Amino acid sequence: MNKPPNPRIVAEIGCNHKGDMAIARKMIDIAANFAGCDYAKFQKRSNRELLTPEEYAAPHPNPINAYGDTYGEHREFLEFDLEQHRELRQYCNEVGIGYACSAWDLTSAREIASLKPDYIKIPSACNLDTTILNFLAAEYSGDIHIALGMTTPAEVEEIMQLLQDRHVTDRVVLYACTSGYPVPFDQLCLLEISEISRRYGKQIRAVGFSGHHLGIAADIAAYTLGASWIERHFSLDRTWKGTDHAASLEPDGLRKLVRDLHAVQQSLTRKEEPVLEIEIRQRSKLKRFPSGEKP
Repeated sequence: MNKPPNPRIVAEIGCNHKGDMAIARKMIDIAANFAGCDYAKFQKRSNRELLTPEEYAAPHPNPINAYGDTYGEHREFLEFDLEQHRELRQYCNEVGIGYACSAWDLTSAREIASLKPDYIKIPSACNLDTTILNFLAAEYSGDIHIALGMTTPAEVEEIMQLLQDRHVTDRVVLYACTSGYPVPFDQLCLLEISEISRRYGKQIRAVGFSGHHLGIAADIAAYTLGASWIERHFSLDRTWKGTDHAASLEPDGLRKLVRDLHAVQQSLTRKEEPVLEIEIRQRSKLKRFPSGEKP
């Protein structure tokens, strides 16, 4: 029975914890024990390194979602330091879920790499940063996950060429992604999953899908198209202040996503026999033949 690979389902907590470690731990608990996800993923930024002085001092573009007077202060409010990430990683171990993190800059990549997670993700915004790519290729032994939102095919080719030159494509997962919050269905472009598989499937470890849409139907389609890693933003309350909550799943939505993906994985097989055992009794009872005879 040739089933497709088990879906790997990532609860992208990101910054939806609102800078509160107690909320972060609660979200880990729910992702692990209620929803049954494989990974809880966070984000790490060194804001003074990532932002220009002008960007740091500018007001948040959407003040209703701001946690500080400037964009830099807003980002600092939501940021966990390395020791807090170490605590989160340990807590993930305790409750039985993988810990992962996106790194937005070289300092963050170095810090998260020191925790030795199974993988580090490069977000769409930073996937052309060759310093991060080179660091992860040379000095980090885990897998490298890369989101491809806002990225042209030519830029994807540049990314892949660098990784090919470093001989690390076998530990790369490329994610089809449209960068919007939330993304309407007609702009999800799920067939990009097939295109990534066609172009790079023989080189990379796997193809993923990072969705910022509503509901869970598109994730099922993404899996059937070949995305074995499914990542969704996760929030305890979609009405909370912050830009990611509206494009996130709440706990029951996350649970249903995990349930449905595993159900679909079980169903994607061919019949092992012309008539399955479950059908035999029904065949003898219901099947009609031209001769009128019973089987």
